[in-house]
Amino acid sequence: MNKFVKNIKMSKTILLLIALLFIEVSLAQEIIETKHDFSTVIKKINKRKGQFFASWGWNRSFYSKSDIHFKGSNYDFTLYDVKAKDKPNPFGIKYFSPGDLTLPPTNAKLGYFFKDNYNIVIGLDHMKYVMRQDLDVRIDGVINIGDYTVDEVTYNYDGNYNNGIINLSSNFLQFEHTDGLNYIFIGVNRFDNFNKLLGIHTPNFEVNLEEGIDVGVLLPKTNTTLLGKERHDAFHFSGYGFAAKMGLNLTFFKHFYLQADFKVGYINMPDIRTTHDKIDSAKQHFTYHETAYTFGYRFSLF
Repeated sequence: MNKFVKNIKMSKTILLLIALLFIEVSLAQEIIETKHDFSTVIKKINKRKGQFFASWGWNRSFYSKSDIHFKGSNYDFTLYDVKAKDKPNPFGIKYFSPGDLTLPPTNAKLGYFFKDNYNIVIGLDHMKYVMRQDLDVRIDGVINIGDYTVDEVTYNYDGNYNNGIINLSSNFLQFEHTDGLNYIFIGVNRFDNFNKLLGIHTPNFEVNLEEGIDVGVLLPKTNTTLLGKERHDAFHFSGYGFAAKMGLNLTFFKHFYLQADFKVGYINMPDIRTTHDKIDSAKQHFTYHETAYTFGYRFSLF
């Protein structure tokens, strides 16, 4: 009898050990499968070669001081350390209205992944640049155009200036690139996914980081009123620029994304049209930084 009881207890122990071994093997298999599934998800997320993307959004820009040189018939002078600001519009329906798409500062891009982690892009940064009025700045040079009238008031800024001081009143100068400071560029970016690092297992949400450089031309529509001359406001290729940027990209359901970019750059415009007379021109260069918020779509054609 005691032997029978002992055999039963031993059998129970063996069954328990077999059960525990089965559970351990099952859990190990499940962990392996989970790791395999996660690895498969990451591989699919990082497979981007051959994909296209397009985006649209808005920006805010901030500019360094700049020296602006004006030259034309009977005047040749430089204004030093001129300050400028951008011109944001209050957020509203105009941001989405087809007829007002370029009224706010806007960004547009079209790109292609030529490798899984690298893309090439063409884009437009439609920024706004407005010289700050009514500030005193230093001036060097010559003005010799005589009297002129604005709103039935006569003004005369003639003189030989040598480190002089002048006020940037609207009757002397209005100067802005508001439609706009158009930077048309081509760039190359590196694109990295951080789902594995952050432990995000779903393929329907991605956290990505994009870094890149770009170079392009400036096609501003410069709005200028200078020394009583007729207001001029027209597009003109005026110079070049280059920039570097870093962006946070959040992609949803493999195609739709939101992106926030921070860009720093340099702009040099040696040929700015200021009046209807081609003899009149200006030149300036400055640095800037820009924040852009865009939404986009990633897709394949083949």
